Amino acid sequence: MGPVHALDYDRSVKKQSLLQRRRIPTAALVKAARKGDKGAFIRLHEAYCGAVRSVVLVRSNPADTEDLVQDVFLAAWERLGSLRDPEVFGPWILTIARNRIADHVRTRRPATLALVPGDLKVAPSRRAELQEALRALQSLAPNYAEPLAMRLIEDMTGPEIAERTGLTPGSVRVTLHRGMKQLRKLLEADDG
Repeated sequence: MGPVHALDYDRSVKKQSLLQRRRIPTAALVKAARKGDKGAFIRLHEAYCGAVRSVVLVRSNPADTEDLVQDVFLAAWERLGSLRDPEVFGPWILTIARNRIADHVRTRRPATLALVPGDLKVAPSRRAELQEALRALQSLAPNYAEPLAMRLIEDMTGPEIAERTGLTPGSVRVTLHRGMKQLRKLLEADDG
């Protein structure tokens, strides 16, 4: 099994394990986590990690993605008591991510962007193509780039993106369509 196929296998196994679990509403998980239930917070992490990773990936150096995602969830755990409405956990944690990225960019010395992290198992022939696509994705407005990253990188469905972001499914559909149109233009311009 090649590296790309291994990644696909890992994603399908992860999705199956999440789907096999009993579906518990986010608000119930937030309430349980507030009471100290670490298992509930782990379930929130599993459900929202892809969305947070997508936001981080399109707004910062991809080499810093995993560290920033970890920082975001640590901050969320520490601030969970300040969340007024458990129903809005998704938009709340994405706001924490955006603020954490802004802090990180402000306090960090300029570095060369490693668009494709070195530890990502990508065939050398595809690395340049992937870097070009990620660069184009990062150049889009965040309101397009974030949902597109959730769809294209994290393989989330429109309803999953809507649930994680607090957007309506119709809004997600329109945003994905418009964002994909812009992304195609950018990639075609690079090829031309």
